[in-house]
Amino acid sequence: MPSTSSPRRSTPSPLRVAGRVAAWAVVLSSLAALAVALVVPRLGGATPYAVLTGSMQPTLPPGTLVVVKPAAPEDIGVGTVITYQLESGEPTVVTHRVTAVVRSLGGEVRFRTRGDANSAPDRDLVRPVQVRGSLWYSVPYVGYFNRYVDGDRRDVATGVVAAGLLAYAALMVGTDLRARLRSRRSGSSAEVVA
Repeated sequence: MPSTSSPRRSTPSPLRVAGRVAAWAVVLSSLAALAVALVVPRLGGATPYAVLTGSMQPTLPPGTLVVVKPAAPEDIGVGTVITYQLESGEPTVVTHRVTAVVRSLGGEVRFRTRGDANSAPDRDLVRPVQVRGSLWYSVPYVGYFNRYVDGDRRDVATGVVAAGLLAYAALMVGTDLRARLRSRRSGSSAEVVA
């Protein structure tokens, strides 16, 4: 009579379990970093920038990714962190805190700004046309990645990361299928006719 006992599944070693946990942690943290740096800003109509200097320490140290959303001048007040062009139309930007809202006799609004770590305010007042947006959120250290991967490199990096994640998923599925096949084979050969 054939044996009806089911084949025993081997328990994975603690090292193998730790390896899987570490691999999933890397995959999930990579996906989270990509979402924070690339996907969320695009979906939210925002722009990511990297903090390069220590002028906003300790709030926004160098390497921090700051994501700014467009802001109307009337929504910007004292204490708002804004990213603005040093000169209108130029690509160089600065992220500093508004310390005063100044109105001219003609009613034009301008902003006095200062970095949190700076002892003196910025030299020039900021006109609304220079403002790229106000701080939506920030993430420490991700700014280094964002700074390195800009423009064409961002598209390439996104493709490489996506391909790597797909390859990893295929490897995990293949490994699992191979383990199941081995388990079935060893189970069928373990049946003994009495």
